[in-house]
Amino acid sequence: MASSSNSKQRGYVPPQNDEEKLWLRRVTEWVRQVEYTGKPKATSFLNDREQMLAVSALNKEKWSSYTFFGGYEGADRKILCIYRDEKPAEFFAAKCLSIVVQQQSFVLTHRDYLGALLSLGITRECIGDILICENGARCFVMNRHIPVVCEELLSVGHYRVCVTQEDAEVVALPAGQEYTVSLASLRLDALLAEMIHSSRSNAMQLIRGGAVEINHVPVSKPHEPVYEGDTFSVRGYGKYHLKTIGAQSRKGRTFVSYLQY
Repeated sequence: MASSSNSKQRGYVPPQNDEEKLWLRRVTEWVRQVEYTGKPKATSFLNDREQMLAVSALNKEKWSSYTFFGGYEGADRKILCIYRDEKPAEFFAAKCLSIVVQQQSFVLTHRDYLGALLSLGITRECIGDILICENGARCFVMNRHIPVVCEELLSVGHYRVCVTQEDAEVVALPAGQEYTVSLASLRLDALLAEMIHSSRSNAMQLIRGGAVEINHVPVSKPHEPVYEGDTFSVRGYGKYHLKTIGAQSRKGRTFVSYLQY
């Protein structure tokens, strides 16, 4: 479905709390350290909200020598590298791990794999994307935690697993199921009801109950407008991405397409 010429994207959302303000100050400090010492600075994995805020801090400092990378083209969680002279050849201090499930009879979810990794004492910022595949999952983990995962991750859920390192070049993009629906209005509650296949009243309860985030920012207003490119995290349901906002039907409903991960 072609994108409508009238569709807009969500603008910059300023820091919403003290933690986000601190993050902006930290990025600014890193820029000044790199400028003074010439030594590159690489972060752990950042979600897209942290990436957006980091870019705003970098732009404010008029600093253009930086790059993001998550291990493969199209990654969600990425490492930021700030440099002065030349981009380091190997700043991405993470590896791709293949987790193969043995005799799987139940489909394990992203939450299952993440929970298993966190149970090893690894913090969330040290874990990149987790991609579900037919016989298990592929995940990106900071190098310092690779030995722990390879040696100690023996099971996910109730299933035994085998962990090996894998060449990141063979990693495929996460498969998302695409849907096209029509909306009476470009409001969060209307779109959410379609995405989770539920009533609009249930969607409103989820939003008011704090179960919904747009681009990693919590929202509580059902009438919040939605924009092309928005990513939605819904507690208990999963992750969605509003791919395109299209034309209107004769009855005034707007066609949109979204991806469900």
